[in-house]
Amino acid sequence: MTAKTNPPAAPWLAPTQSILSVDLGRTSTKSCVTRDPDQVVLIPANVAHLSVEQVRKGGFEARATDPLLDIWLEYQGRGYAVGQLAADFGAGLGVGQSKVEDALIKVFACVGHFGLSGELGVVLGLPFHTQEQFDKEKEQIVGLLQAPHMMHYRGEAVTVNIRKVWVMPEGYGSLIWCDAETVNRKGATAGRDFPTLSVAIVDIGHQTTDFLMVDRFRFARGISRSESFGMSQFYQEVAKQIQGADSQSLSLIEAVNRPEGERFFRPRGAEEPTNLDEILPSLRRSFARELSERLRTWLPERATDVVVTGGGGEFFWEDLQPFLKKARLRTHLASPSRKANALGQLIYGEAQVAKT
Repeated sequence: MTAKTNPPAAPWLAPTQSILSVDLGRTSTKSCVTRDPDQVVLIPANVAHLSVEQVRKGGFEARATDPLLDIWLEYQGRGYAVGQLAADFGAGLGVGQSKVEDALIKVFACVGHFGLSGELGVVLGLPFHTQEQFDKEKEQIVGLLQAPHMMHYRGEAVTVNIRKVWVMPEGYGSLIWCDAETVNRKGATAGRDFPTLSVAIVDIGHQTTDFLMVDRFRFARGISRSESFGMSQFYQEVAKQIQGADSQSLSLIEAVNRPEGERFFRPRGAEEPTNLDEILPSLRRSFARELSERLRTWLPERATDVVVTGGGGEFFWEDLQPFLKKARLRTHLASPSRKANALGQLIYGEAQVAKT
């Protein structure tokens, strides 16, 4: 059954067509087909390239289990495992790779999870290191996605025709989501009129921290940039403190992001778990100083507001407050931070459909 959304009709958009938003995070792929934050799925970013015979051996798995733990598919004679299953096969998070790599497989995983078929529009985000690199990767990813595709998702045939692909700089979707949430909170006095402001977006992700300047919703491409500095470096520092720990371990990443008092991690082969509360405070302070310095160096003079987003944005929100308050900037934490880009991208896709 094709999943349904409620965008206005467009010439290329069939009545049952869906818009799929995909945030290609390096820790996890965040994806949604509705504006409900509770319906955004997070799929670990691991992708394992396997033989068709290897992936088909998963066909006996019970369908009643969590499908996110057992994502596998076949495409053009090759097999792929995605997420936790891929991690079990030894695949890492692909830190350092271009996000174009395996993007098609990650989109297929989202298509299969939501049960999509037929006509489809896809919205994605990419880092904005330079205009030239962004344009190149945008062209590559549109070329990969925009076409009819036939795959087998967990053994079942799926045909999808991706008719339109929109690509925006990472982090921009969070501003769209924050603005939509402000509009939704009718009568709220704390909301900001984002379309009239000069807003700096700080999206702290796993592989990059994206610094975007947006003036009255105009993307300032000359001063915006993504830096190869993010949570992956923080996880590396944590892993150095624990014998046998792997900084790309999904269990370690999960443990770091748990509430205080629940942050225990036991690497493979260890007899007892490590209490991360004993090592995180000093590492957080050091990392927050580096983040604040990078933000201070980049921050444009005209910025009046800062939107902080991403998994790292939520994690370091309190740590960044001393600098942001001293700079007398109005601050906004996108909520939910890890899902905000995917939700804003979906709204962007709906708006593009409405124009056509």
